[in-house]
Amino acid sequence: MLTRRDFLNRSGAAGLACAFAPAWARGQGLTAGARTGFDLTIGETPFTVDGRAGVATTINGGVPGPLLRWREGDEVTLRVANRLGDDTSIHWHGILLPNAMDGVPGVTFGGIPPGETFTYRFPVRQSGTYWYHSHSGFQEQTGVYGPIVIDPAGADLVQYDREHVIVLSDWSFMAPGRIFGALKKQADYFNRQRPTLLGGGAPDFSMWGRMRMSPVDLADVTGSTYTFLMNGMGPEANWTGLFTPGERVRLRIINASAMTIFDVRIPGLPMTVVEADGIGVKPVETDELRISVAETYDVVVTPGEGAHTLMAESLDRSGHARGTLAPRAGMTAPVPAARPRPKRTMADMGMDHGAMDMGAGMAGMDHGAMDHGAMAPDSGGMQAQSHDHPAGPGVVALPEMTSSRLHEPGIGLGEDGWRVLTYAQLERAAPAPDPRPVGREVELHLTGNMERFIWSFDGRKFTEVDGPIEWRLGERLRLTLVNDSMMEHPIHLHGMFMELENGAADLPLKHTINVKPAERVSLLVGADEPGDWAFHCHLLYHMEAGMFRVVRVAEGAPMGAPMGEQMGHEGHTPMDHSGHGEPDA
Repeated sequence: MLTRRDFLNRSGAAGLACAFAPAWARGQGLTAGARTGFDLTIGETPFTVDGRAGVATTINGGVPGPLLRWREGDEVTLRVANRLGDDTSIHWHGILLPNAMDGVPGVTFGGIPPGETFTYRFPVRQSGTYWYHSHSGFQEQTGVYGPIVIDPAGADLVQYDREHVIVLSDWSFMAPGRIFGALKKQADYFNRQRPTLLGGGAPDFSMWGRMRMSPVDLADVTGSTYTFLMNGMGPEANWTGLFTPGERVRLRIINASAMTIFDVRIPGLPMTVVEADGIGVKPVETDELRISVAETYDVVVTPGEGAHTLMAESLDRSGHARGTLAPRAGMTAPVPAARPRPKRTMADMGMDHGAMDMGAGMAGMDHGAMDHGAMAPDSGGMQAQSHDHPAGPGVVALPEMTSSRLHEPGIGLGEDGWRVLTYAQLERAAPAPDPRPVGREVELHLTGNMERFIWSFDGRKFTEVDGPIEWRLGERLRLTLVNDSMMEHPIHLHGMFMELENGAADLPLKHTINVKPAERVSLLVGADEPGDWAFHCHLLYHMEAGMFRVVRVAEGAPMGAPMGEQMGHEGHTPMDHSGHGEPDA
């Protein structure tokens, strides 16, 4: 038999990699209807990326796994068989479901042991674009993820003629345990773009040196080890999605990467954003959007004659995933050159450039001087959550001030002369106001020590706290996230959506929110789903390093309870049910 690598080598055409793609990813457009029963098998399978062979952890033998198409109002049954030597799991990202079906080892169930099958069964309460992935060890990094499309029970608010799912991800032939070990020993191990004295200029270089920081600390894991994939294919394979000129084509874009934030554009072809995190939004026409880890965006495009490059560039510009939209197979379009690597600014450090003494560096920062005026308007009668400012070895370089940055496109964007989507532009398409008043506020700080690769909430890693964040069932609260670090953090709440307070008349719903450096973000949450729910940064190695909590929603929970989490297995985060712990480099 030909191996996967043999086939590619003998064919002489990287495009034939599409023959190994799941049926939904072969570029014809989605045709399969909704189903209610699925059998998923997690195992190890040979995997080739741009001609280089390795082994992936797969679902039904593919990376990504099979497309799961459901219909709102149905009940689905998913039988997940484990053919690995370690425990496994599947989490249904963004799906509203009973707590026992959420799939987080150590939080909602015990995981799926080797050789056993676990049956998930739950009603489908929503529609839109979502995805699923393992919450065990580093299996998400090695291939255990796939797309979900849920058809609405009634008419779809979005009109389109053809649809394609676009799953973006990052792949490394370096074992994820070694990646994590390297980051713990040297946090900038994969940053091959560090400035030099000659390249950065003496004053600038000296200032960043005194702060023990780098203006190009943009991504912990970069294109130095990652190949960026589109529907499981590297840039050379050129995934191609077909269309007939003049069709309205819906692209369901999912960022299933472990660590990579992507900037997505189709040069010369405007995109109309119609859905964010599975929830319809009022149409916004744009030329580029930033999609953080675990987010989804649906866009509609109307391509004319010829081919169009679908470009997904990593935030740090160290590489890209790419594909082609074309009226027939075999066509290509020019691939844009990599843009200049962006650099961190004073705003990313929470510093007022005009008022800050550059020579003082971060030592001049006063966390007590934070701009609390950026918080959402008073809702009346709220009970403020008491909160101590974070401190300790896991907290360094607290910003002088934090503020809302929802109107900003993000570092490296907005200077190319084209439109870029911002969170401030999102407004829910189908209003569903919550009549409950906001009863109290909960504030969480996103903290880290970049040099030691420690990540946490409120200065404490998951293993250093002793109880869950407690919310009373049925209450409505304001959750304020304050990013005290110089990196973006995609924060995900399991089991519930969050209303993003962005000034819109109808606030958009999000299951994952990308919080910029030195940013203060306000979210409204209805605590309507009982049970223990994971709450964490969706950068995989940040979660493993400690940026993880558990939210407990229960009747009679005390108002203003201490914030923390529930231990899963002693010494490990819940996602690490298989006992990998902190691996050697």
